[in-house]
Amino acid sequence: MDIAGEFALDAGITYLNTASSGIGPLRAAEALRTAAASWSGGTDDWLRHERALSAARAAYARITGVAAERVALGSSVSTHVGMIATALPAGAEVVLADGDFSSLVNPFASRADVTVRTVPLEGIADAVRPATALVAVSAVQSADGRVADLAAVREAASRHGARVLVDATQAAGWLPLSADGLDYVVCGGYKWLLAPRGVSFLTVREGAEDGVSAQFAGWYAAEDPWDDCYGPVTRLARSARRFDVLPPLLPYLAGAVSLGLVEELGVEAVGAHDTALAERFRAGLLRLGHKAVPSGARPSAIVAVPGLGDAAERLAAAGIRVSARAGNLRAAFHLYNTEADVDRLLRVLAA
Repeated sequence: MDIAGEFALDAGITYLNTASSGIGPLRAAEALRTAAASWSGGTDDWLRHERALSAARAAYARITGVAAERVALGSSVSTHVGMIATALPAGAEVVLADGDFSSLVNPFASRADVTVRTVPLEGIADAVRPATALVAVSAVQSADGRVADLAAVREAASRHGARVLVDATQAAGWLPLSADGLDYVVCGGYKWLLAPRGVSFLTVREGAEDGVSAQFAGWYAAEDPWDDCYGPVTRLARSARRFDVLPPLLPYLAGAVSLGLVEELGVEAVGAHDTALAERFRAGLLRLGHKAVPSGARPSAIVAVPGLGDAAERLAAAGIRVSARAGNLRAAFHLYNTEADVDRLLRVLAA
């Protein structure tokens, strides 16, 4: 991909760990430096922050195929999920995938009056039944990169009258994903969207607002924030902004720039690039006698290799950044990676 001048990794570093955290583009880092200087110099400008928040909201909406009015901003996935978990009535049943990420699972598991059923990812659509109130699943599994069959989940939920919550943290930015038609989509922006930590999104389908609690709403969630910032908020925003948890401002200044880069390159093109590198790695693993975890419903940008988790430390010593998850070696490929990175990883593993 043509990303010349967009990134500046240290010499000798092969970074294959976007599933843990993405690399910040230089243009986003510069926006953050400028903002930090204004903050420390007493010249900070609220309008600059408002523009960045609006730009990030609009860019994420376009990336996920919804109207900007359907997007709420925050700082963490667990807070967004907690707003949904809080709104569930006592006795509700929630279906989750075995081993899904804790930020998606724990807000439901922490409610003693909610029934939580966990099932294998491949059987999550079949597990939906008339008693199910909500199905919550990651579009791509953090531990091993398996891609969920969201079409099947959505169809099963619709058939039984359940709602669907999707965590797109390991997908948005490389996996073409339409949040339109899904009741709720949450996403941490610091991985494939290349934003700093502290940038997160929640989309709420029109008509599904009753499934999200506004008890976390502060002054910024008001229809007219500056006219309604003392005492109880008298009128929440008509849009999904009513679910905004006032975002940390500095990360969004950089995050808006990072999302702009993802938009420029195009999610389809980024996904094709990422998955081609992942497939190259899978093929090389087979030649070395290792078999990766199958990717699921479609090719994944994340490759997990059972039995090689202990190789992560040796790879780090060689300047190759990967991670160990659930006993697997996990490599994640993104737009700043090349075929040479894949081949270097395979050479060190072979040695």
